[in-house]
Amino acid sequence: MTVIRDVAAQTWRLYKWFFVGFGLAAFFLWLLPAIAAAATAPVAPTAPTVSIPSVSIGVGGAKNPKDVVGALQILLLLTVLSLAPTLLVLLTSFTRIIVVLSFVRTALGTAQVPPNQVLVGLALLLTFFVMNPVIRDVNANALQPYEKHQITQAVALDRAAKPLRAFMFRQTREKDLQLFYTISKEPRPTAQNDVPTYILIPAFVLSELKTAFEIGFAIYVPFIVIDMVVASILLSMGMMMIPPVLISLPFKILIFLLVDGWNLTVAALFQSFHTT
Repeated sequence: MTVIRDVAAQTWRLYKWFFVGFGLAAFFLWLLPAIAAAATAPVAPTAPTVSIPSVSIGVGGAKNPKDVVGALQILLLLTVLSLAPTLLVLLTSFTRIIVVLSFVRTALGTAQVPPNQVLVGLALLLTFFVMNPVIRDVNANALQPYEKHQITQAVALDRAAKPLRAFMFRQTREKDLQLFYTISKEPRPTAQNDVPTYILIPAFVLSELKTAFEIGFAIYVPFIVIDMVVASILLSMGMMMIPPVLISLPFKILIFLLVDGWNLTVAALFQSFHTT
């Protein structure tokens, strides 16, 4: 009986797997036509695409002299535009201010504190403050009349140059002007209006650098004294392995804060523009 029961069980398993396989085959045979019909169904039209225009820049040979002149004019214009910020910076008080602020940071011994972005931003703000009378004069006497078509472009440029030249003359040393007249071998002028701008600008920049270094030297001396005192104390205590700068840095920052150093620095800068 046991043998018959085992044969019957194996036969039942065989029939069960047969019916399962047959059902799966029938299901796939029914599903394939539906998939084929869906593949052949029409696709909905897509939205029209927008074409983006392309820009191409090429370099070709010039066919006539006018093309060469036009290319040179464009090159000159691009050069002037790239140098315009530098020229504007050199014609204002920015040079003296940024050099003095850099001296303050170096004298304190803080390598990148304040960072360069902060120093440049502060120098720009102080430059606008110093140059505010010149800017207002140029706007009132040159820019506004030109925008209202009351004067020509040449007259506007001449009026705009007068207050700027007057500011530069007040800050320029006579010795620096004589230097550039000696180099250029130009005849000495009898009045300020006879001084050409190409001589005034480098003399002004040289004077600004000299004034900035004088202020920087006055700022540097107290910090050097602090470094020397700290180095002497460390040497007398036998602590020669400790860098004096490491000990003097917090003392220099503390003294700078106690005397309100930034206030004194800015005040000295503005006083230098009014006394020269």
